[in-house]
Amino acid sequence: MGEDVDTRKINHSFLRDHNYVTEGCLDIITTSNADIISTVEFNHTGDLLATGDKGGRVVIFQREPETKNEPYSQGEYNVYSTFQSHEPEFDYLKSLEIEEKINKIKWLPQQNAAHSLLSTNDKTIKLWKISERDKRPEGYNLKDEEGRLKDLCTVTSLQVPVLKPMDLMVEVSPRRIFSNGHTYHVNSISVNSDCETYMSADDLRINLWHLAITDRSFNIVDIKPANMEDLTEVITAAEFHPHHCNLFVYSSSKGSLRLCDMRASALCDKHCKLYEEPEDPSNRSFFSEIISSVSDVKFSHSGRYMLTRDYLTVKVWDLNMETKPLETYQVHDYLRSKLCSLYENDCIFDKFECAWNGSDSVIMTGAYNNFFRMFDRNTKRDVTLEASRESSKPRAILKPRRVCVGGKRRKDDISVDSLDFTKKILHTAWHPTENIIAIAATNNLYIFQDKVNSEMQ
Repeated sequence: MGEDVDTRKINHSFLRDHNYVTEGCLDIITTSNADIISTVEFNHTGDLLATGDKGGRVVIFQREPETKNEPYSQGEYNVYSTFQSHEPEFDYLKSLEIEEKINKIKWLPQQNAAHSLLSTNDKTIKLWKISERDKRPEGYNLKDEEGRLKDLCTVTSLQVPVLKPMDLMVEVSPRRIFSNGHTYHVNSISVNSDCETYMSADDLRINLWHLAITDRSFNIVDIKPANMEDLTEVITAAEFHPHHCNLFVYSSSKGSLRLCDMRASALCDKHCKLYEEPEDPSNRSFFSEIISSVSDVKFSHSGRYMLTRDYLTVKVWDLNMETKPLETYQVHDYLRSKLCSLYENDCIFDKFECAWNGSDSVIMTGAYNNFFRMFDRNTKRDVTLEASRESSKPRAILKPRRVCVGGKRRKDDISVDSLDFTKKILHTAWHPTENIIAIAATNNLYIFQDKVNSEMQ
């Protein structure tokens, strides 16, 4: 394990307009802990979907194009390429094992026919190029058909090489390896809107990299105290603003967000805005600091809002209002009475992610028992859905689920005491323009599509 910082010191009406149907359950693997999906990410067009797992592998799915027989049908996602991104390493200077687990994947905006993505484990970030080849050159003058050099004495004439069709081949090649930039575990990477730089964040520092330079980075945030005993918080996530290349935000284990402007100074230790919600003293408990830790932060597509996830809630923040969130949604408030047992089994430290839909009107995040939650910001309706094999038949409509705490139970209600905390939806992704969502449930990838959306298309 790498060096780490110890941080331990619905309702049915929503579905009238949005019925999510199963596009498929894609089995990445079936056996070991290495097969558990650790990150999910759509590319900028939504035609490609990448997943990373604890075994260091990256699997890319491609959306099949519309067919002539069904010109308005939505294509399914099928495996496009699989490659080993990271291998387990050992730091001999510190006697530390470095896991191969993929912590994050970020796609770069497409510049040409090839695609590029960044993947990172705890220490090393890699830039990969994914390209296609469906033609091969033939008719070399100095090589034979098997690629061996000919005897120059036998070459009596010259010919023009030609390109001939071949079966499509997807080639994945490493373009850059960015290493030695972090002492602690990398928890976030984010590509800047200038398409030239990106940042990587660990528990105590954030570095700025140029995509073409691997041997050095610029430290833009450093919250490490002179004496580690004085440490009170760690960085949990960081992201660049989608439109302004000088702005970025990072979240902390104390539940605060800091917006930084790189134009102000080279070292952004002094934030330009601090977003923090005052704690209600009446709700103060032993677990308050743990459950207030922000596990994920995402800018909206418009760049006006920020979405954060802590253990029990998701919050929408307006960039112009620092004192409190614009909206707060309870994800699983019924667990408030279970915090003691969740602390004992370490579930209280689970890091759930969150996602915006393409129009920033609906937000999504995961929960336990393979449940995931959606909140409509306009109507204030919410829904709980389940990613399970029982609902993974193609075109099956997902039924809303409901957790009851006590009292009378409806027919399909699930008791809070019967929830399976080993089944958790930590990683989710939303198609950038359409109502298609990807849900990672342990070693299964579920893809659901809005029925109304697919019929209108």
